[in-house]
Amino acid sequence: MRHGKKFAHLGRKTAHRKYMLANMACSLIEHKSINTTVAKAKALKRYIEPLITKSKTDSTHNRRIVFSYLKNKFAVTELFRNISVKIGDRPGGYTRIIRLGNRLGDNASMALIELVDFNAIYNVNKEPSSKRRRRKKKGNLSTEAVVEEAVVEEAVVEEAVVEEAVVEETVVEEAVVEETVVEEVSNDEKKENSEKNEIDSSDSDKIDSK
Repeated sequence: MRHGKKFAHLGRKTAHRKYMLANMACSLIEHKSINTTVAKAKALKRYIEPLITKSKTDSTHNRRIVFSYLKNKFAVTELFRNISVKIGDRPGGYTRIIRLGNRLGDNASMALIELVDFNAIYNVNKEPSSKRRRRKKKGNLSTEAVVEEAVVEEAVVEEAVVEEAVVEETVVEEAVVEETVVEEVSNDEKKENSEKNEIDSSDSDKIDSK
C-alpha cells in the first residue's frame, strides 16, 4: 500500500529513480528543454525547481548541496553561472510542461519540459506594448478620434484664412494697377489738352497780327 506517499515511483527502485532524475535534470540544464513522458516531466519539475532556487545564492555550501543531487560538476557550473543570472528575478515556476500527445509505440502520453526563461519562441522578456487599438463606433468616437478631427478642422481653417489673405492681396494689387492706368490716361489727356491750347493760342495770335 502507498498511504501518504505523494511522489511518483515511476516503476523503479529508489536508487534507479534518483539517478534517472539527476540525469534528466542535467540534460534539462544543458539543453534547456527535453522530451519525456508526462509522469517523468512532473517528477522532474518537483526535483529540479528547488535546485534552481538554491542556485540564486552562489555559495560553496549551496554548490555542494546541488552537486549532491546532480552528481555532475559541469551541470552545476552551468546552473550557477548562466541559468541563475537569467532567472534571478523570477519567484518560482522555472519550468513549463507542454503536452505533445501520445507515443506511437506504447501510446504513452508525451510532454516537453523546458526552462521558461530560455524559450525564444514565446519571447517572455519582451516588454508588452502600451499601445492599444480600438474600433471606431458610429456616434461614439474615442478621444483620439476627436483630437484628430479637431486638428484636421484647424488645418482646414488655417488654409481658408491663407486663401482669403491671398485673394485680398490680389485685389489690392489689381486696384493699384487700375489707379496707375487711370493716372497715366489722365496725364496723357492733360498733355493733349495743353498741346491743343497752345495750337489754338498760336492760331489766334496769327489772326490778330493779320
